[in-house]
Amino acid sequence: MGKTIHFISGLPRSGSTLLSAILGQNPRFHAGMSGPMGGAFNTLLGELSGRNEYSMFITDEQRRRMLMGLFDNYYGPEYGAEVVFDTNRAWCSKMHQLKDLFPKGKVIACVRHVSWIIDSIEQLVRKNAFQPSSIFNYQPGGTVYSRAEGLANGDGLVGYSYNALKEAFYGEDTANLMLLRYETLVNDPARALAAVYAFIGEPAYQHDYANVSYQAEEFDQRAGTPGLHTVHRQVTPRERKSVLPPDVFRRFENDMFWLDPALNPRNVVVV
Repeated sequence: MGKTIHFISGLPRSGSTLLSAILGQNPRFHAGMSGPMGGAFNTLLGELSGRNEYSMFITDEQRRRMLMGLFDNYYGPEYGAEVVFDTNRAWCSKMHQLKDLFPKGKVIACVRHVSWIIDSIEQLVRKNAFQPSSIFNYQPGGTVYSRAEGLANGDGLVGYSYNALKEAFYGEDTANLMLLRYETLVNDPARALAAVYAFIGEPAYQHDYANVSYQAEEFDQRAGTPGLHTVHRQVTPRERKSVLPPDVFRRFENDMFWLDPALNPRNVVVV
């Protein structure tokens, strides 16, 4: 490809859209909310597997070229940026493939206190009380307890991405992985972005953290979750009380493995 490809992944509601909005201020960069490439990558990988009756005619090198072609064709001439950041929670589960396809590509995994992730989603559900959300397959029933359980299970929005994050964090392909804490991004965006630029090996850029802009209103409306990708104009922490029952909040309060150096055997960069 003529472009440099990096990846944004990690946990939902942890700053990936905010990070993309900030990076997008750099005219050399393209970054946005989660897109279709992760799903397309998985689908093509499956279609090129043994379930295809003609798979005996497909070599690994052909698979590799076809997967590379996805990025080459999707990020075509209409994307004038030299550096592309593709966002998808699936990328943390594809570290080995990404390392092979993009040896210089970096994966920035956004992370956040898991209890506050659950809280953030619950707050959105309550704010849009008359619009069932795609997060829960547009089902209007349930309680805060069933929603938290659904989010946290292995196939849930949070549980899947959390397990993928751990797979990346404890896997063998961590040299190109960095974890960026939501708390760092909103409290000290300049330090967070300086770390990102150093990690990807790009020259520093003067970002405007008081004038951040990003719009995905049509997508959010269709998903039944207006505000899902809302980015506040000024990057600043916003303190508030949790809407979760105390027992639900406590359930996830010890899940931040990335904060304990003893649980970081491969010395993954955590900012």
